[in-house]
Amino acid sequence: MRLGSVMRPSFRQGVCWLGAGTPCVLSEHVRTVGIRPDGWLFVGPAGNPPHQNTVRGEWLRTVRTARVTGVKLHDLRYFYASALIAQGCDVVTVQRALGHTSAATTLSTYSHLWPDAADRAAAAAVMRTALADSCGLPADSPHRLAPS
Repeated sequence: MRLGSVMRPSFRQGVCWLGAGTPCVLSEHVRTVGIRPDGWLFVGPAGNPPHQNTVRGEWLRTVRTARVTGVKLHDLRYFYASALIAQGCDVVTVQRALGHTSAATTLSTYSHLWPDAADRAAAAAVMRTALADSCGLPADSPHRLAPS
């Protein structure tokens, strides 16, 4: 296990990157609940991983308590993927984070979130204008803004 990451159980290989405070929260959970020999951090009443209906029920109670509407549990997965992409993560990194067996699965679902050539060209135009402004040149100046 790398610092700041947790490997998923072997039936669903992948990596879950953790925020700065998450290891402390998990450490406290392990300290109070203990370490299970089978490796599960969270279990249901029978000692097995919680059933998906149990997890969904907890989610519904949580959003109801928070008075939030229209947010499904699966939306968190989409939010996580879009945050990784927005931070510049490549397809394989996102694939592994989500546990997809193929990068094609990741691309078929999230390809619209990665910047394309038009996005990069627009960003370059904004940067050129900002650079020209900082140098006191008009944006359409024939002077070169960078050394050749």
